[in-house]
Amino acid sequence: MKHSEFWAAMEDTFGRYAGSLAQDLVLAPLNGRTANEALADGENPDRVWAAICVVNELPESVRWHHRTADHKTKRR
Repeated sequence: MKHSEFWAAMEDTFGRYAGSLAQDLVLAPLNGRTANEALADGENPDRVWAAICVVNELPESVRWHHRTADHKTKRR
């Protein structure tokens, strides 16, 4: 997952709250870091997205949304 795909998935899933969630939500799977902290530390965006999906109990369809053809077509 690229950083741009991470942010697109965040915006598609959480809308206007994506930035706040990335800044404020402490993620246990990432050793208590927020998404922004983990990304700044060099964590793979795919691992950060997976942690967000786990913590928020998102379904598999959301977890892999950024890989679907419909999503990529929609963003063009």
